Amino acid sequence: MNIAIEQMERIEERPTKTALARGIRSKCPSCGEGKLFEKQLYIVNECSKCGEELFHHRADDLPAYLNILVVGHVVIGTMMAVMGSLNMGMWPLTFLTVAIALGMSFLLMRPLKGLVVGAQWAFRMHGFGGHDD
Repeated sequence: MNIAIEQMERIEERPTKTALARGIRSKCPSCGEGKLFEKQLYIVNECSKCGEELFHHRADDLPAYLNILVVGHVVIGTMMAVMGSLNMGMWPLTFLTVAIALGMSFLLMRPLKGLVVGAQWAFRMHGFGGHDD
């Protein structure tokens, strides 16, 4: 029992805020220098600068859910503000909100996926801690 506690104490703590910020900037959560993405949303297998293995991340659908949560609140807020203050027709309002939703969705997806991968690295989830899940 004491051996397990000693091993847990020897594991160095990973800075969560730093890892999240690096992920949002599409940088390696470990060193902050290497690229996190190979293409638009494909995570590199390992960091080109520090060699940290990133292939075992499991971002799955969480970035999309976070994107829907953020964009949905902004679009609904915009609709309510415009409907309350301006006398805008239904079609212009529809085009406005669709444009906002599409633009924000494309702009937010990559930073949100980087955020999720950074969080998984910081919390040693899904193989980032050197153990199998």
